[in-house]
Formats: sequence, C-alpha cells, structure tokens
Amino acid sequence: MRLRRAGDVMTADAVRAGPATPVADLVRSLAERRIGGVPVVDDDDRVVGVGSRYADAPAPGQHGGARRPAGGSLPVGPGAADPTVGELMSVPAVTVHAVDSVALAGRTMAVRDIGRLPVVDEEARLVGIITRRDLLRVFVRPDSDLRDEILDEIVVRALWLDPAPLTVSVVDGVVTLRGSLRCRADVSVTVGMVARVDGVVAVVNELTCRCAHAGE
Repeated sequence: MRLRRAGDVMTADAVRAGPATPVADLVRSLAERRIGGVPVVDDDDRVVGVGSRYADAPAPGQHGGARRPAGGSLPVGPGAADPTVGELMSVPAVTVHAVDSVALAGRTMAVRDIGRLPVVDEEARLVGIITRRDLLRVFVRPDSDLRDEILDEIVVRALWLDPAPLTVSVVDGVVTLRGSLRCRADVSVTVGMVARVDGVVAVVNELTCRCAHAGE
C-alpha cells in the first residue's frame, strides 16, 4: 500500500511573499487570486511566517513595533501607514514536511483551524502548499477506486494473499470485508491496513479464519 504524502498532493507553485513586501501589495495580490493567505519566506526560501488579509486591522499608525494580531491580520483600513508583511505576519508559521503523511496534514489543518498549509523540505524551505481542496481530492474518492486499491495493493501486493476467498465491497467509503483467511493474524493485519487507506471511512469486518486454534 502506497502511503500518500504531503508532497504527493501539494501545489508546487505556491504563492509567497517576503518580509519586505508592502502590505498593500500583498492584499492586492490576495484579492486578485481569491486566497486568504500566503507563506512568508526569507531570502533562502525558508518559511518565517504567514501573511493573511483576514481579521481586524490594527489602528492606523500602530503597526510599527506593535504586537502581531492573531491570524496575521493586515492593516487595510483608510489612513493606515505602509507596513511590511514582516511587521505583521503571524509567527511561527504552521507547516508540514513534504514527507509527512496526508493524514497528518489533514489533522494539523483541523486542529489549527487553517485552510492552507505550507509544505517544506528538511531544511524548512518552501516547496509547495496544501489546501483543504487538495485534501478533499484524496479523501473523497470513488468507491471503485478504494476497492481496487484494497485488492491490488493490500491483499495481493502487501500481504501476498489469494483474493479469491475474499469479497470486498465499498459503499460511501465504508468497506465490508467478507470471506475466509488462513489465521487470525491475517484477519487482524488485513483489517488494520484497510482502515489506513486514504478515503476509507470505516471497516466492517466479517472475515473468518481457517485456523484450528486461537493462538495460530
């Protein structure tokens, strides 16, 4: 079974900003692209924060040295001075590594309540971005695709089992396993691996084993 990683589903051409980027320029870019925020990177492309056009703007003239607003809000109101993104970005940036699992990326976005997650390499350099839409493409999958992956990548390739005695049915992401396997260990491992397939909502285990003793 191939574990999908953040690098497999990310958008590589991520929009980014530098700390010296004028806030007005970033706000304009976000509005044109219809996105809520971007990673802020230094000269080495390392992620140092996140800039967003959402949340309340600070009072005019209060940007310099002021406490950064939660969520990295940007002063877009009339009379605001000309701050840079670096002065108001949200830090530290929440990121995920390209080699991390898609499931970890999804949990991070859910726990942090964010819609976009910068993807970095082992040296914290930006390599892409994952959005909730990217995750949906992974987890909302046709039932037929799930069934094919379970039979081919798990039953045959990973576990080296004969698929003939098995019946695998998938309805709305719920997998039902029926049939007979050699021993209880095969049943346990099969159910566990199927449950970890991206897009599987639940597993109904109706497998039996042919072993004579419970310890086999």
